[in-house]
Amino acid sequence: MSAWQASSYSHEGANCLTVADEGNGTLRLRESDDPDTVLAVTPASLRALLGAVRRHRHQLR
Repeated sequence: MSAWQASSYSHEGANCLTVADEGNGTLRLRESDDPDTVLAVTPASLRALLGAVRRHRHQLR
């Protein structure tokens, strides 16, 4: 597995989402407060999720 990376927008400490590229078309996601819980996703499903969150956020404004 590749090394875990956090966003450059993340600060040191809690509430950071980190990602690792498995190299087989799968990404691993984990939250810094619970690093033993890991979610496996494809890049396409992560893009779809982020797109839905962005659309929903804009609808709330």
